[in-house]
Amino acid sequence: MAYGGAAVGAPPLGASTSASSSSIKQVKLDKESELRIEVANDTSLRLRLLNGTAEIFGTELPPQIWLTFPPRLKFAVFTWHGATIEMDGTTETDYTADETPMISYVNVHAVLDGRRNRAKASSSDESKSSQGPRVIVVGPTDSGKSTLSRMLLSWAAKQGWKPTFVDLDIGQGSITIPGCIAATPIEMPIDPVEGIPLEMPLVYFYGHTTPSNNVELYKVLVKELAGMLERQFTGNAESQAAGMVINTMGWIEGVGYDLLLHAIHTLKANVVLVLGQEKLCSMLKDVLKNGPKVDVVKLQRSGGVVSRNAKVRQKSRSYRIREYFYGLVNDLSPHSNIANFSDLFVYRVGGGPQAPRSALPIGAEPAADPTRIVPVNISLDLHHSVLAVSFAKEPDEIISSNVAGFIYITDIDMLRKKITYLAPSAGELPSKYLIVGSLTWLET
Repeated sequence: MAYGGAAVGAPPLGASTSASSSSIKQVKLDKESELRIEVANDTSLRLRLLNGTAEIFGTELPPQIWLTFPPRLKFAVFTWHGATIEMDGTTETDYTADETPMISYVNVHAVLDGRRNRAKASSSDESKSSQGPRVIVVGPTDSGKSTLSRMLLSWAAKQGWKPTFVDLDIGQGSITIPGCIAATPIEMPIDPVEGIPLEMPLVYFYGHTTPSNNVELYKVLVKELAGMLERQFTGNAESQAAGMVINTMGWIEGVGYDLLLHAIHTLKANVVLVLGQEKLCSMLKDVLKNGPKVDVVKLQRSGGVVSRNAKVRQKSRSYRIREYFYGLVNDLSPHSNIANFSDLFVYRVGGGPQAPRSALPIGAEPAADPTRIVPVNISLDLHHSVLAVSFAKEPDEIISSNVAGFIYITDIDMLRKKITYLAPSAGELPSKYLIVGSLTWLET
């Protein structure tokens, strides 16, 4: 799965390290230290806990059981009280670090847990609930937002809560493929290998990996998602008290900052955790002080976080899409299907002028309507596109409807007017309405 910005960085001077080493080895970890690992690009890594206790991003490791981590995965094994870890396989890097922000992270969890308990206690009956914490995690790209979100969710689930995870990061996608905003209840600590469970995700397809493609559409979809979650929480005291953990994009300036404020207000966040950004923390404290009570807390980012360049981020997106169809370790078998052009209706959201030039004031340029539903003719342009299958019953419901899943266009026969696509499962698609954006994938 995508582990967000918690990539393994260059080890500090004096740290033990192993570059492209391959053998069984044991690592003894002192209390409140962590082993940061980057699995090699072409082979998996087996790891187990020999003694003591340890966790990966908030989820405890089972003792004496080998876990297999796929290539390219970056993660950290942390111990509160000391542990011995055994590894079998190849790593790009692995090193131990004793300076981590975990104490401050777990202190935040303790405060949130207290708020959940108070929200639950103040519910006078099962149909009415006080609001639990709605935590939004913000910060620049590659500051460890998705990793902190994951820890807070797993720690809450370990305490018996079922918090809702909301992912607004269309660039990477922690719940499903990139280009989507999504939410899902977290009922168990998140599996260290498999990642976020996908039994009941609520997914809206934006179709692009940056909000600048269509800022208004992004806002509209965040609003749709928020409205659906509010309806789900109504009458569900348990979910209401458990609250939300909201992961955000790394775009924090200009339009990105406006979108952060929009998300905070729309999802009614009451706790803002700012990772490693003094200026952003100060700006948010200032702008949020006059409205409903919102706590803005600055947290240190982990030393294991490194910046990824555009190429690495693009590769990560490609792996996420591949994982959707083929599974984390090629354990899924997607189906190739053929359909007639006439069986499918493809739409794009946004485009088309709002008004003819003659109807506009002198000198004004016609602007594209960001939420207009535009039919798309099936052509070779759709080759290698990833399309969303909408639950909409009619085209004008496409924006307000979540999606059932995704298909990948592998071939288009213009002569026979047939389209070949890859789907996660066999059988007819749940809907004939498909949404296209700018999301593409070259299967390798």
